[in-house]
Amino acid sequence: MEMNGSRTVPADIDTTWRALNDPEVLKACIPGCESVERVSDNEYRLTMTARVGPVSARFTGRIVLADIVAPTSYTLSFEGQGGAAGFAKGEARVTLAADEPGTRIDYQVKSQVGGKLAQIGSRLVDGA
Repeated sequence: MEMNGSRTVPADIDTTWRALNDPEVLKACIPGCESVERVSDNEYRLTMTARVGPVSARFTGRIVLADIVAPTSYTLSFEGQGGAAGFAKGEARVTLAADEPGTRIDYQVKSQVGGKLAQIGSRLVDGA
């Protein structure tokens, strides 16, 4: 799955950069996220619940930041395991730019899911 988008937030670029590296802000930005814990400057551990149709699964995984050019961009790589439900992995490229009176956040996300959740999702799409 691929997703691209842009958002403008009412904060300067430095404040926005700090927020995007804050575990609580990351948690709020990830749908279904239950917890984000900083492991090191560039790595986080997370727990989240994903839902596809009537089925939900709990995933544990990690986020690693790379290609960091503070305070304007980074690549966020993620991977997680949901036991028998499957796995999720992917990457997001995040770029910040001053856009008075705030900051524009551009993002490009590529993700892949596998296992039972992906099979259920595929059947739901095919049946639509």
